Amino acid sequence: MPKKSAGLLLYRHNEGSIEVLLVHPGGPFWRNKDEGAWTIPKGEFQDEEPLAAAQREFKEETGSAPPDGNYIPLTAIKQKNGKIVNAWAVEGDFDPARLNSNEFEIEWPPRSGRMQKFPEVDRAEWFGRDVAKQKMLGGQGALVDELVGKLE
Repeated sequence: MPKKSAGLLLYRHNEGSIEVLLVHPGGPFWRNKDEGAWTIPKGEFQDEEPLAAAQREFKEETGSAPPDGNYIPLTAIKQKNGKIVNAWAVEGDFDPARLNSNEFEIEWPPRSGRMQKFPEVDRAEWFGRDVAKQKMLGGQGALVDELVGKLE
């Protein structure tokens, strides 16, 4: 059975266009990756309502409470790794300078016996539609397209 993930696609209007908030995964594997590495704030869930999981993950990865507002359900996507991503769009604002992500611990360097902590998310940034789709993990760009289609 594929793993399930849930996340929020935060958006705002800026000078007549739509921008979306994306986060960059932390840790040594993602350190030097940019295009195709960014994602919506999301995470895995099991015995939890998907929207509640998406809101929890937003808080864990950004350090900010998810916004109040109208949550727009988006069509679930399947990533290359087989994970199913459930997502909701919601209008709001977030200052990337206030990013305060939770951390994870891994052995680094591999087989060194040393455990190190890294932020789950090391950066957050607002992007316009086209740039966002270039920056996002494969398949997630469909979420941006669907959001724009629903708002037009």
